[in-house]
Amino acid sequence: MSETIHPHPFAFPDSALEDLRRRLLSTRWPEREPVADSSQGAPLARMQALIDYWRDDYDWRAAEGRLNALNPSTTRIDGLDIHFLHVRSPEPDATPLVITHGWPGSPFEIAKSVPLLADPRAHGGDPRDAFHVVVPSMPGFSLSGKPTETGWGAERISRAWVELMRRLGYDRFVAQGGDWGYAITNALGAIGAPTVQAVHFNMFPVFETLEAQDEGERRGLERLRDFQANKSGYQLEQIQSPQTIGYALTDSPVGQAAWLYELYERWTDNDGDPEQALSRDDMLDNITLYWLTATAASSARIYWESMRSFREQEIAVPVGFSQFPSDLHLASRRWVEERYPTLVHYNELPKGGHFPAWEQPELFVEEVRASFRAPR
Repeated sequence: MSETIHPHPFAFPDSALEDLRRRLLSTRWPEREPVADSSQGAPLARMQALIDYWRDDYDWRAAEGRLNALNPSTTRIDGLDIHFLHVRSPEPDATPLVITHGWPGSPFEIAKSVPLLADPRAHGGDPRDAFHVVVPSMPGFSLSGKPTETGWGAERISRAWVELMRRLGYDRFVAQGGDWGYAITNALGAIGAPTVQAVHFNMFPVFETLEAQDEGERRGLERLRDFQANKSGYQLEQIQSPQTIGYALTDSPVGQAAWLYELYERWTDNDGDPEQALSRDDMLDNITLYWLTATAASSARIYWESMRSFREQEIAVPVGFSQFPSDLHLASRRWVEERYPTLVHYNELPKGGHFPAWEQPELFVEEVRASFRAPR
């Protein structure tokens, strides 16, 4: 088996961008929603403004350049190409760190935080908090390969990450994740020492079986019920029929954009306008990557693969958790500590949502540093 690692920059041809613009010019729009809010999904006026900007002003080449500055590479593991960013710290004693994105995430979700994590000295931080940062793209996402067989759930992905880190020279490392990155990092934590030395999560799944003992925990269960009743349609579709939704999103860039934009509004820390949390360019960076890689179906398959079979596993290594206020789930310290008795760091942040590395990179980075500083 070849263990070759080779550079793999983001470099889509001009023809792909020209095709995208042609499709945007020929959009067939639905009628306006008959409500004054986003309770029926992404509002028409906001989508039209976003698409106008995407078609006429957005600069994909600048976005490519930002990712290409973070050493994108590929290696083949378990029969599949795994694409990743890899930034070594200038600090010789830096801690190797693998960060796993979720859905609808990508390398863009993590990219703003990478320089801060890798070189704290250059950003006013303590060089002892430095990390060698690895950001893999999950199978079916970004430039990673698309599985042609079933079985690529969270546990198999976690084993691929261990092999990736070994090839990069990191036999021992720490791991971080939220959303599906939580599931994969949970599986890494179960592998445990000496390979995986500690984990940090920015999401903790709340289940109806949890008991509320105070007002904060009652709010956590209320948020869960609201999600299940009003905001989980995307999840049901991707659990049950990822191939079906893939036809629509792979053929229509506006469909792909709307599918993701709705979640930016619902999952980020904002008062009804996602641009309070992410700029148009931020959102379009991610949307465009999904479009150009045609990964609507392949990325959605993680739900089909893992949602039915995912299980939280026992973790013996130190665990850190950061609760951002606008995330899908609100988890109390008690809930997290009952699940993870090795909890060494818990913090409730004043702002931020489901994508903290993207929305609030400085806060996110400080949480990662504090979490892994505790067991150091």
